[in-house]
Amino acid sequence: MTKKIVCYGVRDTEKAIFQKVASKFPYELVLEEKLLTHENVETAKGAYGVMLRANCVADKVNLDKFKEYGIEYVLTRTVGFNHIDLNYAKQLGFKMARVPFYSPNAVSELAVSLALGLMRNTFYMAKKSNEKNFIVDNFMYAKEIRNSTIGIIGTGRIGMETAKVFKGMGANIIGYDLYPNKDNEKILKYVDFETIAKESDAVILHCPLIEGENNEFINKEFFNKMKDNSFLLNLSRGELVNNLDLLEAVKSNKLKGVALDTLSNEGQIFFKDFQNKELPINVYNELLKFSPRVIFTPHIGSYTDEAIKNMVEVSLENLQEFEKYNSCKNAI
Repeated sequence: MTKKIVCYGVRDTEKAIFQKVASKFPYELVLEEKLLTHENVETAKGAYGVMLRANCVADKVNLDKFKEYGIEYVLTRTVGFNHIDLNYAKQLGFKMARVPFYSPNAVSELAVSLALGLMRNTFYMAKKSNEKNFIVDNFMYAKEIRNSTIGIIGTGRIGMETAKVFKGMGANIIGYDLYPNKDNEKILKYVDFETIAKESDAVILHCPLIEGENNEFINKEFFNKMKDNSFLLNLSRGELVNNLDLLEAVKSNKLKGVALDTLSNEGQIFFKDFQNKELPINVYNELLKFSPRVIFTPHIGSYTDEAIKNMVEVSLENLQEFEKYNSCKNAI
């Protein structure tokens, strides 16, 4: 009997990739466009396993349902897994695995494009041209990348792809990481946390959230040490940044520009349409008043052909490894 895997949050553009990858594995993939919620959990009935993505609701309520349905495997095609109530899932005996990495270029390309859009004032100029205003003003003045210092917090695969691009453009690259990699010193210079705040023209976050350890470690203290008119980009996890402090840094012009691909409690906002409505979290309403100095993208760093292929392949390989060895190198 074919083993059914229900995959949640599969966009139309992703379906062909899921189907092509699935042809190499002995599983039947059921592709659900919606993220897992309390309202659609019954779609998992009869499944051998489920494949989740960020912002799927894998809380006690849904995990109890999975157990009732006889599901054995809870896979997530993401690096992070804070959308799963991990302790409770372990109590119920689910075998779980994640995708520790996928195409690093995917997130890096978004980071670079957002950084250039902010640092070269492209977003600002596009807004002006849409308003049919072609006056060159002081805000459009830019510092060239080759005269800039780019600070990378988190120098894993993604962070180093970003570092390589900016290095190729002639920038000075500095990095901060709890576990420095000597091989990376061909591209960047490792510095301490205070130095990366003080010396960077743009700080780019590519580090994981370590719950209870680095929550909101980008805060007022950090912003106060940054250069005036510098930039912050978060391509990691929203919980790394104190948003009220971020708002103050934008208001005071300490930060000239901000790009956020991830938000705290982003499930309340991302993948929903709030046109002509207020967002349910007020600090984000306030931040967006500063658009285009402040840019949000809806956690879309991994939304590329290669990254999706990697996510699905590794998820199914994780499942096969569990079946063969009753363990998995990517287990959570």
